[in-house]
Amino acid sequence: MPLPRDYTAQQCSLARTLEVVGERWTLLILRDAFYGARRFGEFARTGIPRAVLTDRLNHMVDAGLLERVGSAPRGHYGLTAKGISLWPTVYTLMAWGDEHYAPGGPRRIFVHAGDGGSLGPTGACELCGAVVPVGDILVTPGPGLEPPAPDEHPVNVALRSPHRLLEPLLGEPVAAEG
Repeated sequence: MPLPRDYTAQQCSLARTLEVVGERWTLLILRDAFYGARRFGEFARTGIPRAVLTDRLNHMVDAGLLERVGSAPRGHYGLTAKGISLWPTVYTLMAWGDEHYAPGGPRRIFVHAGDGGSLGPTGACELCGAVVPVGDILVTPGPGLEPPAPDEHPVNVALRSPHRLLEPLLGEPVAAEG
């Protein structure tokens, strides 16, 4: 029996937030949307089962974090302003994970495109001190990135080069499934 999605006995904003982003895979889908994933298959690179991915994408669309752009089979997903506003939370969780669970260093480094400064743990540019808008952030390979695998997913291959957040990873999005 699946766990319920709501915390009806809890009367707080964190409980409401967890109802939207607290399910397994949801934050990883958001992360990939920030990286530029748009198509169903690009989100599937995480190994998420197709039925679960379809459910999570639909839930995120219903919650207003993602929107469907175009119609199947050529449509894709895009972050809404509400979804983009989750960037500081997603970034902070990644920075926390890098600090505590990345002995070889972070897999990805986030850089202010305007001046080349790295983002610190709070998301501010360490060079100019600015809180950098999501669209002005480059994701670059970090010291903890493993060597490429022979059958590496195209999204992972694309993320081995510097890439501006929110820009499509694999060219123009062309297909959404689910």
